[in-house]
Amino acid sequence: MRPIFLMRIVLTGGGSGGHFYPTIAVAQQIRKLAREDKLIDPDLIYIAPNEYDKDALYENNISFKAVPAGKQRRYSSIFNFLDLFKTGWGIIRAILTLYALFPDVVFSKGGYTSVPIVFAARILGIPIIIHESDAIPGRANAWAAKYSRRVAVSYPESGQQFETLVSRRKNKPIIALTGNPIRHELETLVTSGAHEFLRLSREVPTILVLGGSQGAQMINETLVEALPRLVERYQVIHQTGKENFTITSESARMVLEKHPHIERYIAFPFLNVLAMRMAAGAADLIISRAGSGAIFEIAQWAKPSILVPIPQDVSRDQERNAFAYARSGATVVITQENLTPNLLITEINRLMDNPKECQVMSEHAREFARPDAARKIAREILNLAIEHED
Repeated sequence: MRPIFLMRIVLTGGGSGGHFYPTIAVAQQIRKLAREDKLIDPDLIYIAPNEYDKDALYENNISFKAVPAGKQRRYSSIFNFLDLFKTGWGIIRAILTLYALFPDVVFSKGGYTSVPIVFAARILGIPIIIHESDAIPGRANAWAAKYSRRVAVSYPESGQQFETLVSRRKNKPIIALTGNPIRHELETLVTSGAHEFLRLSREVPTILVLGGSQGAQMINETLVEALPRLVERYQVIHQTGKENFTITSESARMVLEKHPHIERYIAFPFLNVLAMRMAAGAADLIISRAGSGAIFEIAQWAKPSILVPIPQDVSRDQERNAFAYARSGATVVITQENLTPNLLITEINRLMDNPKECQVMSEHAREFARPDAARKIAREILNLAIEHED
């Protein structure tokens, strides 16, 4: 038996850092709000097929329970059929797990891993709140919205689509524009000592290139080809992705072998939280993929940017995210099909030669940012949990 008034909250959704880390951000705010409201520290449980980042769960005192989930791909595959059985078994496991825990609320970030948990919560009558990161609803969240009490969205475009999806429902969920949660560790940049730590000159403009947690081969290849001309004017910090680090760093060393400014290129397989805060703090311009997490972090940092979204035939959300952000005036978008070393260099030079435009982009980024996203979502989760307790 759990102590009376001890709230138990289940967190689910995942498959990528874009799902997982906003969930951690919300969990951090749940605990903070509970302390402010003088509530007993809630019991937080993350349920998914795997832990994704065991250290992040441990550091935030979030327990883990494994429930399998099958993936339905957008292309024809025998695994789509086989994964139906995995999803079925996952639903059975989810029902048994939630029945044993009987949480006060389930918070879902979407993704195929969330389906068994949301389905089980619906059967057991447990309140559901979901958050959609992207400008177009994912399939799991589009389905889950029909059974949710609250729907939080990052972009107005997805809010409008959710309104249509639930229009025929008798008890419609409350849909709110919150933005995308980012972890509190990444909310502020480190500028003091950043240049010294990264061995950068304060006299040379700095470009930070991010390919996401998995890296981005096309961006890496284009950047390497452009490096001899880029380092003539700029310092480049490059997060290559762990899998791409060796081949990218070796290729960069070859093209810059006899270059007088070879030291202006610095490659990392992955930037941890402190290194990211320093790299972004030192950066004058950021080049990135267009995952919602990356966009809202760049906006929070108020940095001008160039976004290169994953093509629509691979990921239908990134191009929508990128152009939704571009409409705010905070970024320039180069589609991957148009990405060439010449175009990349031209856009970088154009922005760096126009400090007023960069300043305007920074101001628009700051306006687009929603630093209280995690707190707003956490507040609604606690409100639903308290209602359920009553």
